Amino acid sequence: MTASSSKMVVATTTTIAAFLLLLLLLVLNSPVDAHEKFHKGVGVTYDARSLIINGKRELLFSGSIHYPRSTADMWPKLLEDAKRGGINVIQTYVFWNIHEPEEGKFNFEGRFDLVKFVKLIGEHGLYATIRLGPFIQAEWNHGGLPYWLREVPNIIFRSYNEPYMQHMERFVKMIVEMLRDAKLFAGQGGPIILAQIENEYNTVQLAYRDLGNKYVQWAGNMAVGLNIGVPWIMCRQRDAPGPVINSCNGRQCGDTFSGPNAPNKPALWTENWTAQFRVFGDPPSQRSAEDTAFSVARWFSKNGSLVNYYMYHGGTNLGRTAASFVTTRYYDEAPIDEFGLERGPKYGHLKDVHKALNLCKKALLWGSTSAPRLNPDVEARIYEQPGTDVCAAFLTNNHTRLAHTVKFKGQEYYLPPRSISILPDCKTVVLNTATILAQHNSRNFIRSAVTNKLDWKMIVEAIPTNLKVVSSTPMELYFLTKDKTDYAWYTTTINLDPRDLSMRKDILPVLRVASLGHAMLAFVNGQFVGSAHGSQIDKSFVLQKSVELKPGINYISLLGTLIGLPDSGAYMEHRFAGPRGVSILGLNTGTLDLSQNGYGQQVGLVGEHDELFSDGGSKKGKGKWIDIPKVGKGPPLTWYKAKFDAPEGNDPVAVSMYGMIKGMIWINGQSIGRYWMSYISPLGDPTQAEYLIPRSYLKPKDNLIVVLEEEPAHPSNITILTVNRDTICSYVSELSPPSVRQWERKGDKFRPVGAEAKVGAHLMCPVGKKIAVVDFSSYGDPYGACGGFSQGRCSSPVSKQVVEQSCLGKEVCNVQLEKGLFEKNGDPCPNVKKKTLAIQVTCR
Repeated sequence: MTASSSKMVVATTTTIAAFLLLLLLLVLNSPVDAHEKFHKGVGVTYDARSLIINGKRELLFSGSIHYPRSTADMWPKLLEDAKRGGINVIQTYVFWNIHEPEEGKFNFEGRFDLVKFVKLIGEHGLYATIRLGPFIQAEWNHGGLPYWLREVPNIIFRSYNEPYMQHMERFVKMIVEMLRDAKLFAGQGGPIILAQIENEYNTVQLAYRDLGNKYVQWAGNMAVGLNIGVPWIMCRQRDAPGPVINSCNGRQCGDTFSGPNAPNKPALWTENWTAQFRVFGDPPSQRSAEDTAFSVARWFSKNGSLVNYYMYHGGTNLGRTAASFVTTRYYDEAPIDEFGLERGPKYGHLKDVHKALNLCKKALLWGSTSAPRLNPDVEARIYEQPGTDVCAAFLTNNHTRLAHTVKFKGQEYYLPPRSISILPDCKTVVLNTATILAQHNSRNFIRSAVTNKLDWKMIVEAIPTNLKVVSSTPMELYFLTKDKTDYAWYTTTINLDPRDLSMRKDILPVLRVASLGHAMLAFVNGQFVGSAHGSQIDKSFVLQKSVELKPGINYISLLGTLIGLPDSGAYMEHRFAGPRGVSILGLNTGTLDLSQNGYGQQVGLVGEHDELFSDGGSKKGKGKWIDIPKVGKGPPLTWYKAKFDAPEGNDPVAVSMYGMIKGMIWINGQSIGRYWMSYISPLGDPTQAEYLIPRSYLKPKDNLIVVLEEEPAHPSNITILTVNRDTICSYVSELSPPSVRQWERKGDKFRPVGAEAKVGAHLMCPVGKKIAVVDFSSYGDPYGACGGFSQGRCSSPVSKQVVEQSCLGKEVCNVQLEKGLFEKNGDPCPNVKKKTLAIQVTCR
């Protein structure tokens, strides 16, 4: 070969290589269509920058929606609302204990239909992340592990323990094959792009020492060996093995995550907590829309490529699915609340954040980055492609109290305290995380006009006094109930001589019961003497009540009560509950220890066995339903039932339990969860007072509500409600930038949607409703929050008139913040340099 021909071959090879590189860049840069992305069958890979899905990069905004925490009829709207909020991935756990409640017996029906849920995700043009666990925590009963696993000989949960690993691997493989058979993985054209094995194992790993290290390596390698064609992740797992991606959980992962444990892995955020779960006794949990938005913008400005909101819709712990002391309502403060309603402004503000970040997409995914500091509190993070117009910037004010005005690229920018301004072209602010332009709303519970003539009947639960003795000591409560019920009876007897009892009527003996949890009712000779309970932090407690005893045989009956199984921590299989010490104090002969006195035990209540909560059971039960007392409270351990018609309209339905104490509610035979009205938060209110009734549980007429009340109470104040967010508001200032929704990117061009981007209020009613009343409008210096605005020192006298002309009778309206509209007769607030417009309307 001659020198010239050799050069020609080299040149040709170089040209081909350049062409292939150009082709690859074009593929990676091309936008992905929501309806095309599931038909390629290429699968998912990754590099240090991002996941690569079917050959393309994307910014991924994920939201957790757990299929068993809502009913199947709710899933389509939840997914539609999530997608409309800018979400493109849905994350869910897989819940072992609902799918295999008894070993070898499986349930994938109704709201437990995992395959149907994942298919629906794909049909909505969304990706899916499946967190297989199978330990999931999730404030879910037993952390998702089935109770029967506790009774497997020699088992140690979540350790390098053969019995546990065998059962875990069998379940994980079964779920993987089920999803594979349904062609739901991305490589098969399905929506699943990520899968998770284990869950936050680093938090307990040290407790298991070498067996913990071996277990986490085994779990990761076992998962990878299933060859599902999508990456596996382990959250909060610094030593995630091989190709398994370690991800971050928390509120501020942009500043707390130490990064992936290998240079070729992307930065993924699996849990950005939108609030905090609640346990009974907690006050409301809050996380502001501004703080959530800051965390998301911060994450993507620092090379993040996926964020998941935990939760995006929390839903409801229906039945007995909540973990120890966790409320029936779950993450109600998420962008979509428990009732499936958009929580403003969180929902809208995060939607705006997603829009702003998508305007920066090309720069974020393919640009090079720099991070100059503009002053001690302010930094700029810049993504740009040199030699092009592709440039995006994030101006971050890290000071929590002071605002800053900074100069960047020749322009001045105002940054409120602890905020990030997003500039998709390195010039124009389209969003500041501390400035909310999305509409606010307020939730309303409305007494139903057609359902509250409730004719209550009752049956009093029989109190066992002398069950057959089966053990010397009270049996452990988890083992006794086996997660089939919350309740178990313990009975014992004592024979007292008259000389054992005090002759003074003002001195009574005291029954003392030391329990490992969770709650207890005590009866002596069939009479209720009191109750006691622990807490989520300290589940053990001591019940101490004065009692009236008599000479001769006395019967002590203790009803042990569980409020869910534990869901976290090491060695969960060694957690215990129930009475451990029983004694009588104050006898003339001293303290009488009854801990080994011999006990009879009964699992569950008679009403549960008779299924009094169902229509058939309530008719065939052995007891007779009688009228409730007209005055005073009903006896403890009483079943109440009534009939009601479905509430008017299509709004979500709830039941208010004011007047009751603690127990469980059923609608047409289906449990809607535990209630606990007497466990008061530090603010003086019950942690949860209203309980969701899924519309799919209702018939048009004659719906059966059954309430098991544990303590003396009266059901007359129980109320059926409808729920809406028909009170909507806007609060915008002349300091605010125009809404990000007024900007778009066409190809490489960034531009306003119309002729000019303007600041204004945007209001949109729920589907099918229109603005009926303008409740409040003030242009000046108003203050307050949606549902409670007030005028400040001054306000334009035409404020309400302007809004009424623009909005009444419309589903959607925009009111521009223009002086010409509100200052027709001169400036009403000359001392207010930058005016604010606050609006509140009612939709009907």
